[in-house]
Amino acid sequence: MRPRGGTTTVNSTATDAADVTDVTDATDASDPTDATAEKAALDAPGEPDAPGEPDAPGEPDVSDGVDVSRRRWPRVLGALLAVALIATGGALYAEGRQLRDTPATANLALTDAEATTRVTGDVSSALGKIFSYGPGATAATRAAAKEVLAGKALQQYAALFGQVERQSADQKLTLTTEVVRAGVTRLTGSSAHLLVFLDQVYERRGRAPTTASAQLTVVAELREGRWWIVEIGST
Repeated sequence: MRPRGGTTTVNSTATDAADVTDVTDATDASDPTDATAEKAALDAPGEPDAPGEPDAPGEPDVSDGVDVSRRRWPRVLGALLAVALIATGGALYAEGRQLRDTPATANLALTDAEATTRVTGDVSSALGKIFSYGPGATAATRAAAKEVLAGKALQQYAALFGQVERQSADQKLTLTTEVVRAGVTRLTGSSAHLLVFLDQVYERRGRAPTTASAQLTVVAELREGRWWIVEIGST
């Protein structure tokens, strides 16, 4: 007969082997579940993909959209800038055209220095002649007036100069007139408007000379290449 202890040892060994097998099988059975959970965690939204791993199908590439938008903006800005420049150029052209068409640009006194100087000189010389006379020189003054005055100005001068001749003869009066300043306020190809400042010296026999200032408005017309005074007014 075999002792009882030997049998007991064999059974214990067999039981341990069976337990090891059960533990191994259970561990192997749980592995697929753990792998699936790990994969799901890696592919969860908001988590970056592992290096080298391709994007999941159906997910939009955000970086491509940003690059396209960045490339489009310079073209859009360029087009807007071109439209703005064209609009500004059109406005400036219209404004310049309007300025060229205004009456102010037709005033040659603002643009033609030579013509302005000429009319100023002719009118100043004419006024000096017709408003300067002496007791024995009124006839020469009257003749000079006919060479520089026309129209209304000549009629007014002729009506007044008769009185001047009588006063000059009775009072032995001498009048000397000098234009100290003359400005053209408006000038066209055939007419001119001037503002003239005069200094006049009156001399009577036996009395000290008297100086007076006068201010006149003058309208002149260009006739046959000469400026004629057609209107004289006081201010």
